[in-house]
Amino acid sequence: MVEKQSIIRAIYRYPVKGLSPEVLERIKLAPGETVPGDRLYAIENGPSGFDPSAPRHQPKTRYLMLMRNERLATLRTRLDLATHALAVVSGGCEAARGDLRTRAGRQQIESFFAKFCADELRGPLKVLHAPGHSFSDVAKKVVSIINLVSVAALEDAVGVPVAPLRFRANVYVDGWPAWHEFDLLGREITIAGGARLKIIKRIVRCAATNVDPDTGQRDLAIPDTLMRSFGHGDCGVYAEVVAGGEIAVGTPLAVSG
Repeated sequence: MVEKQSIIRAIYRYPVKGLSPEVLERIKLAPGETVPGDRLYAIENGPSGFDPSAPRHQPKTRYLMLMRNERLATLRTRLDLATHALAVVSGGCEAARGDLRTRAGRQQIESFFAKFCADELRGPLKVLHAPGHSFSDVAKKVVSIINLVSVAALEDAVGVPVAPLRFRANVYVDGWPAWHEFDLLGREITIAGGARLKIIKRIVRCAATNVDPDTGQRDLAIPDTLMRSFGHGDCGVYAEVVAGGEIAVGTPLAVSG
């Protein structure tokens, strides 16, 4: 069956919303949680009303993010989750570093982005964090999944290569037919290692996917192409972790239910 031949090709997390991905070979998922360390921080673009003592989901437009701040893609960032030190590389050189657990460290990062995004700011920048909170695009804690064969179908429609990283997903799957992920709503994926994920929602794509993840240039029209060629603006699905376990690159997965 198709499901038995499908495997995980890549795993990523995005420790700071809108900034660089971290490549993972394996990670342990917990029920009801995101990929550990995913969207752990965000950078507030002007006062958003976010309260760390009572964190709530807010629209991504309240933070620095690629949909509006495409120049972020030209940076290379790395967050050390052991020390919470964020390093920012611009033009091949380290431009800022700060421990996001300390006020001084956060100010170092805020100062850099205040200059880097000066003409796109709505107010003072602030690094945001709340224990247990994920700055996801949706209120539920989810894992985002991209079908690489769907990306290939989109690539055919666009007529040029489409980097899968445009979609900033957690898990990239190979082996499903194009758009098969949409047939899986309400069903569960079982991954070798014991984890089970329930597909709950299609992902509507925004203008962030128009941005080349390497150059920061808006060079494609992904949502428009999806609508024109396939009759929808979606690519990928969100899943809830219903049973914990380790997932790893190269492991097979199967669909049940």
